[in-house]
Amino acid sequence: MKKKPAAAKAKSPAPRKSLSASEKCRNIISAALDENKAEDIVAIDVRDKCSFADYMIVASGRGGRHVSALAEYVVKALKKEGFTGMTSEGQDTGEWVLIDTGDVIVHIFRPETRQFYNLEKMWSVSAF
Repeated sequence: MKKKPAAAKAKSPAPRKSLSASEKCRNIISAALDENKAEDIVAIDVRDKCSFADYMIVASGRGGRHVSALAEYVVKALKKEGFTGMTSEGQDTGEWVLIDTGDVIVHIFRPETRQFYNLEKMWSVSAF
């Protein structure tokens, strides 16, 4: 008489780790920038490098009007998802727009300005 093979235990999927508020904010911002044709979107984890933010997002627009429009799209997307209290600077000139959400700092540049300041290199350095 043959033994029946033991029934394989059904593996339950690993529990999903819930996202923190700063991770949700980062994802909303990245999606808004991507959907509206921002270029070279980079998210930098700065939790171990500073106390004023968890993430820094750097992106480029094609020109001044595009930079300003991208900033508007980001703010609108955040408000739609219930984020409040963010501040924005530089939308009038469109050279460099800074959006401070508290946990995530967003820099949207014209390409020339981004190259000049090179924030990614500055914040990617492992030791200060």
